[in-house]
Amino acid sequence: MTPLITAPAPLDEAADLAARLLATLGFDLTRPELAATPGRMVRALKEMTTPPDFTATDFEATAEPGQLVLVRDIRFVSVCEHHVLPFTGVAHIGYVPRKRILGLSKVARVVHHCARRLQVQERLTGQIADWMVEHLEPAGVAVLMTAEHTCMTLRGVGATGSRTTTSSLRGALLDDPAARAEFMSLAVKAS
Repeated sequence: MTPLITAPAPLDEAADLAARLLATLGFDLTRPELAATPGRMVRALKEMTTPPDFTATDFEATAEPGQLVLVRDIRFVSVCEHHVLPFTGVAHIGYVPRKRILGLSKVARVVHHCARRLQVQERLTGQIADWMVEHLEPAGVAVLMTAEHTCMTLRGVGATGSRTTTSSLRGALLDDPAARAEFMSLAVKAS
């Protein structure tokens, strides 16, 4: 059995492998319109699975103690690790600051940073919550994500229009029923 390749291959080598895959699936790569497809396929997959770098700009908290900060409707795209097909959706991120708040655009960057890799939605939801806890040490964090998975809608069962919802709660937003209800009420209004 051939061992799995763990070191990243140069993109031209990956394009050669993609060409072999497409040819094995019966595509005629001698057709002019398909000649550049393997390279485009590799570059697109690389782009969709490479987390963007960013600096987490945070500030001293100015919110009143216990105040919920909610950023809604953050659109994201990720790639299913089971079928290497995209899933797309929206994320709603809420947290109760203690000492630090995150720049609002950085909340969206956290989502994109965690989503840009081979992923499953359940893990993605938890990774975003864990990132917020690790970097801000808030009193609580809640992440609610809803996505359409093309591995379900374009193949197999063909469940067009179906969506999957996941949540991940930490601290006060897990332990305090009133805080959790406030987050869910505001986040669900966004959907």
